[in-house]
Order: sequence, then structure tokens, then C-alpha cells
Amino acid sequence: MKNLPKGSKKLLNAWAFYDWANSVYSLVISSAIFPIFYGALTIIKDAEGNIINDKVPFLGFDLNNDTVISYVTAAAFLVVSILSPFLSGIADYVGNKKNFLKFFCYLGALSCIGLFWFNLEFLWFGLLCYFLALIGFWSSLVFYNSYLPDIAFPEQQDKISAKGFSLGYIGSVILLLLCLLMILKYEMFGFEDEGLPTRLSFVLTGVWWIGFSQYTYYYLPKGTKKAKLTKNVMFNGFKELRKIWSSLNHNRQLKRYLGAFFVYSMAVQTIMLIATYFGIKELDWGEQDATTGLIVSILLIQLVAVLGATLTSRIAAKIGNIKTLIFINIIWALICVYAYFITTPNQFYVAAASVGLVMGGIQSLSRSTYSKMLPENAIDTASYFSFYDVSEKIGIVIGMMIHGAVANYTGSSRNSILFLVIFFIGGIILLVRVPKIRN
Repeated sequence: MKNLPKGSKKLLNAWAFYDWANSVYSLVISSAIFPIFYGALTIIKDAEGNIINDKVPFLGFDLNNDTVISYVTAAAFLVVSILSPFLSGIADYVGNKKNFLKFFCYLGALSCIGLFWFNLEFLWFGLLCYFLALIGFWSSLVFYNSYLPDIAFPEQQDKISAKGFSLGYIGSVILLLLCLLMILKYEMFGFEDEGLPTRLSFVLTGVWWIGFSQYTYYYLPKGTKKAKLTKNVMFNGFKELRKIWSSLNHNRQLKRYLGAFFVYSMAVQTIMLIATYFGIKELDWGEQDATTGLIVSILLIQLVAVLGATLTSRIAAKIGNIKTLIFINIIWALICVYAYFITTPNQFYVAAASVGLVMGGIQSLSRSTYSKMLPENAIDTASYFSFYDVSEKIGIVIGMMIHGAVANYTGSSRNSILFLVIFFIGGIILLVRVPKIRN
């Protein structure tokens, strides 16, 4: 079909709808059902609910189960951080971003389906699927995010970015509720136990992701083809990165913002990745079902995040993006301090609601703020966004490695949560130093 014009409502909605398609990975695999499933497989408790053993044999070592998943997560993000600048440079040069977006979408979705066979006997296979699903999800976002300045004018970008996140939260909640219904009412669906519907949730996640993304692919432009994919083009991505790195020396606003984003995003993403694991091991759920309680808290986060993303966009329109980000970072730091002391489900729900309020806002506003700071004549938007994504991913690698090491050394995630306050404070200081105008 003929490409829709930049700023077209149908084009903007189609772009935002990919959040609806792929966000089920973030909720079902990263945040909710898989972490609970992984904890149930790897933690042995006594009749009173006390942990007897949480060690997992991995690469010849008996490691804390949190440490294993943290290290695998860090390794996957390291791969993403290496791949994304290389692939985004190629995508901009040959003009086929949509093909790359599709490839990583399908890689991630099929890997989610592969988690159906996750068990301790073949732990390596399950962790490999988890590893590849993460790579597929985050690599696809490089190309998805890079479309934003191509399909939306600057004055549209905050609003459509927030709409994308909101659609993602709503869509993922719908699927999570369906999966939760299958797990809790498994007898009604004809299942013998809750294990099968839990694993079927991973299959549904992959099918949802592939199915709904087709609407986005139908309307997104492929891009203007510039050259055939040759060996020289294969390495052009690195040349583009060097050019962009050099250009940052002439754009102090963008360079300083990237530094601030790297620091605070390290903490934000780490907290989002470990929150459920924290709730499984650190809270006293008493007679309350931990699975239900954790999923309720995650649903609370998602629902509040819709409001948070919208409110943040409106606040930024009044006081500016940087001031809004500083305020949100202050809230994040306070949440970390509070989380260090929580022990009961009700306290966890309060923390979850607070996280939801600022989670959607900081993600949406960070993306659109960066997009606004790109040079007006920028053509290689995917290469610019690779810097954004690499900053985020390397930060996650560091954050998850720190969490894994602290959890393994102390046997508790509380200390690592408190340690992350340092990064929010650092992010605030660096955001204050971002100039208001480009220079």
C-alpha cells in the first residue's frame, strides 16, 4: 500500500499499537508469571513457608536463584547492546527497518513459546529461550523507537509516545488476566493442575505478540532503500556510530542528557526486572496466596502506569521535560528507601502503586525527550536511537550484575534495592546539568 504521510493519525495509531502487541512480554515474561514460575521451580520451602534451599546448579556452580537469572539477564542485555548499534546502522543505510523489526519480533515471540518446555532437568534450554526472548524484545524496540521521529512531528511525539505505553499497559493487563483466570480456575478449563496453564501462558504471549503486530506492519513504511546489503554496508553501522559520537561533541544538551539517562535508567530497569523476585523471597505472605498477591500487585502497577504516563506528559507540557524527569527521579529514590523496609503484602502494594505512577511516566518521557533533542536534519534516526538503547542496555547489564552479586553475597535483595538510590541521586545531578538550549 502507499505510504501514509508523516503525522497521519492512522500511521501514528499503527505505530503505537506495537506497544499493545509486544508489552505482553514485559508483563507476562519479565514481570509476572515467568518470575513466579521460576521461583516455584527453584525455591524449596518448608511447611511454614521458610526457604530451605534456593541454590541452582549453573555452569558448574551452585548459585542463588536470583543470581542465576540476574546473570543470564545481564548477558542477554550485553548481547543486545552490541547488536543494536550494528543492526540499526544497517537498517538506516539500506532502508529496511521494518524487516529488522519483524525478525526480532518473531525471534522473541517464538522464544516465549519455547518457555512452555522450561524445567530443571533441561534448565539450559529454558534459560536459552528466556535469553533469546529478551534479545528479541529489546532489539525490536531499537527499530520501533527509531520510527518515532520519522512518523510524528515534534509536537506530536510526547502524546503518541505516551499513548503507545498506555496501549501496552492495557493490552498486557488483558492477557495477564486471561492467564491468571486459567491458572486459578484450571479445573474449570479441564486442566489437571495449574502447571499446564502456567506454561500455556508463555505460548499465548508469543501468539499475541506475533498476531497483533501485523496491524503495525501493515501501515509502517519500509523505508527508502539506499543501497543493497553488501559487506561494506554490513560494517557501515560502526561508521555511522563514530559519526554520531563525534556529532555529540557539538550537541552538549544531547550528550549530557544521555549521561543522565544512562545513570537513572540503570536503576529504573533493574528495579522493574527484579521486583517480582523481590516479592517472592523477601515478603511474609502468611496465609495469603503469594502468586495471586504478586499478580495483583503487578496489575496495580500496570493500571496506575496508564495514568502516570498521561499525567507525566501533561506536567511536562507545563514545566518542561527535564524538570519533570528530575521530579520523577526524586520519587524513585524515595520508593527505594521505602522498599528496603517493607515486609508485608500491604506495604508491597503501596510500593507497587507508587512504582506504577512513575514507571510509565519516566519511560515515555525519556523516549520523547531524547527524540526532541535529535538534530533537526538527522536522517539516520535508528543510529541515534541505538545510542539511546545502548545506554539503557549497558546500564541494565551493570545494574543486574550488581544485584546478582549483592544477592549472592548477602542472600537478600534488600541491600541491592537500597544501593540503587545512588543512581537516582546521580541521575538528578546530571539532569540539572542538561542545558536548556542546544550548544
